[in-house]
Amino acid sequence: MNEKFEIVITTLLGVEAFTAREIKRLGYDDVKTEDGRVTFVGDINAVARANMWIRTGERVFIKLGEFDAKTYDELFEGTKSLPWEMWITKNSAFPVKGHTLKSKLHSERDCQAIIKKAVADRLTQKYGVSWFEETGAAYQIQFSLMKDRATLMIDTSGEPLHKRGYRPKSNLAPLRETIASAMVMMSYWKFEYPLCDPFCGSGTIPIEAAMFKKNIAPGLRRSFAYEDFEQFDSSIKKSAIDEAKDSVRDLPLQIYASDIDSDTVMIAEANIKNAGLDKIIVPTVKNAINFKSDLPYGTIITNPPYGERLGDKEECEILYGQVGRMYSKLKDWSCYILAPDGNFEECFGKRASKRRKVYNGMIKCNIYQYFGAKPQKK
Repeated sequence: MNEKFEIVITTLLGVEAFTAREIKRLGYDDVKTEDGRVTFVGDINAVARANMWIRTGERVFIKLGEFDAKTYDELFEGTKSLPWEMWITKNSAFPVKGHTLKSKLHSERDCQAIIKKAVADRLTQKYGVSWFEETGAAYQIQFSLMKDRATLMIDTSGEPLHKRGYRPKSNLAPLRETIASAMVMMSYWKFEYPLCDPFCGSGTIPIEAAMFKKNIAPGLRRSFAYEDFEQFDSSIKKSAIDEAKDSVRDLPLQIYASDIDSDTVMIAEANIKNAGLDKIIVPTVKNAINFKSDLPYGTIITNPPYGERLGDKEECEILYGQVGRMYSKLKDWSCYILAPDGNFEECFGKRASKRRKVYNGMIKCNIYQYFGAKPQKK
């Protein structure tokens, strides 16, 4: 199957630009960005490579089509007109799920049933059968209705992309891997200098930083839904794996992960080992406010407690001030902190050089960026 088609990668709000940059880095130029998704044109090999390499996206979809749907009849006919037989075979399962927002068709359950019936009617005409046992591979259909505009897609990822496979255990409020990767990408961290996370939690930021600098593909340790699709033979996944293994870089990295809680550090240590990075990342039990370094340059990338989910909000604000005083003693270091949108800078004691809005779960946050001196090249 050599045809090209539209591929959609969904993202958390605020990281779309990083996903678009990753797609272009893979060699695909026709990239379009909108809130929560990035679209480009590719073939089945592009689907496999996107699943393997994209660090900041949530899922990879094959887009079947898009149309206006203000009534259920329009939704049915628009869905039925799409070429579902190109992907869904006679024995395939084709469950439907999705969401509606600011649309006249506000019942997700009704939309789900109508789309299911429309797809079945289309396949009945193409295959000449009236009943589908759905015992084969599952082609998960995803719909979205946004302001009366329907988009129909097939999920090729299965489990979301942030589930890399190295983190079976996590602390109470783990940072999603996709946000951690975006934070690393936006930093000016040079691999010749140390990177530290003094609130390491499950170890996500240090692990994602090491994987990014060593060019370890985030999907190398997991499987994807497309592997069961009839259109994808085993050579396509093998090609993506071979490319990923050949692309790993051998770099001498200095990455330190610390947390005040010893049990949390044990979880981070296990995850670091699962990721195969235990010879690179050094986990220790340490209070973040006591962090210090004599090195002239370095980078802190961290996600301290918020108050909404961990601890008391007032205690967190006091903590931000203590961290600010700690950072003020690190001459020429850069610092990137993910914290809720609010009075963080006031508590920290310094205005950020730059801010970027993102959503961590349902919490509106900023990545507060404090730029240190530009390190000398080694």
